[in-house]
Amino acid sequence: MSEGASYSGFVAVVGKPNVGKSTLVNSMLGVKIAPISPKPQTTRKRVRGVYTEGNRQIVFWDTPGWHEAADALSEYMIRQITEALAEVNVVLWLVDLRHPPTHEDERVARALRPLKGRVPILLVGNKADVARYPESAMRAYAELLPGLETRMISAQDERDAKALRDEVLALLPEGPFFYPADYAKGDQSAEEWAAEIVREEAMKRLKEEIPYSIATKTETFVRRENGVFYIRVNIYVERESHKPILIGAGGRKLREIGAAARKQLEVFLAYKVYLDLQVKVYPNWRKDPEALRELGYH
Repeated sequence: MSEGASYSGFVAVVGKPNVGKSTLVNSMLGVKIAPISPKPQTTRKRVRGVYTEGNRQIVFWDTPGWHEAADALSEYMIRQITEALAEVNVVLWLVDLRHPPTHEDERVARALRPLKGRVPILLVGNKADVARYPESAMRAYAELLPGLETRMISAQDERDAKALRDEVLALLPEGPFFYPADYAKGDQSAEEWAAEIVREEAMKRLKEEIPYSIATKTETFVRRENGVFYIRVNIYVERESHKPILIGAGGRKLREIGAAARKQLEVFLAYKVYLDLQVKVYPNWRKDPEALRELGYH
């Protein structure tokens, strides 16, 4: 350890869908930078979060869940993971201890195999507090990529998140900071964050296929003279038949989504928000690379 040296590195949090990656990153940063819902594949883009403590700086990559690509959107999501792994210094492989490994976990293990021995990889078992047989589940996961150090945590527990973050800080290589020490935690613009919060709240309230077929895009984001932010977000669905389900009887569902999203945005912005939601049809946008770019997946 060099006297007066600084330490920094990129840390990718990877795993199959819905194992708690975004929850863990938010907990380790101490602030929410990524949307969370009970639905798999809530995270579609890799989201960067920066944590600095003393002479050490972590650049976290929260990544989408590893799954089998079925359309242009899922191919984009897989690329987001592989690009994060291409420039990583530490990997946190998160698994769900409530269940045994699946073929998706095996796919993650295969992707990480080339990195073994090159960068530290910690196998982190999440939801240990609610798993019936966490130790046996962890042993099964460890067999997928033998030789990794293992940890069992609850991503929602601040003490667990801090202890894991402290371990990561100690693993960082010597090098200059990538960002100023006072850099904001996340890298999404306010407009992107508004769209993601609306999508998060919509996904929480929708069932079956519809949560995965919606996209959101902020069209207007201005602060008016009275200090209130006017934000207009378009919610895109793939079929005309999806619109009434998203809107709900008498507009009730859309109002619920808007009210919940507005509360989060007012905390984020520290100002009153007028949130205007518009529901539009964009046929088969998940299969169209041009549509993905237009909707911010580029």
